[in-house]
Amino acid sequence: MAAKWNEISEGMAIPELKKNCSTQQLVLWAAASGDFYQIHYDKDFAKSTGLSDIIVHGALKHAFLGQLLHDWLGGNGKIKRFGCSYRGMDYPNQDILCRGVVTRKYEENGQKLVDLEIWTENPEGKKTTPGSATVIINS
Repeated sequence: MAAKWNEISEGMAIPELKKNCSTQQLVLWAAASGDFYQIHYDKDFAKSTGLSDIIVHGALKHAFLGQLLHDWLGGNGKIKRFGCSYRGMDYPNQDILCRGVVTRKYEENGQKLVDLEIWTENPEGKKTTPGSATVIINS
């Protein structure tokens, strides 16, 4: 369902997106992104650095948040800007919830704009990749 200006309100949650990475997806992401740091695919290496297991690429979680916004807009707008920071580890074969909340709805220079707080969340409910976004909603 596409985001509609008259149905958006500050404080509303947008539909969540659930992801669950396989180790194969991490290898494919490494190949596509060029990020071959072994903590993302070599369990022994990851453990030797003090991690409990291999971890999901931060940039892949960033892409998931982009998908969250894209899916919510549903062709009725575009992403003006978004970014995030990597604050916690996520692991393969666990659910990663991508969530967002509208923090501001306003018009500026003839554009209908919505600011959002976005994040990924691990199964324990910890925000592992917090971020923010501004989207333009089509009239």
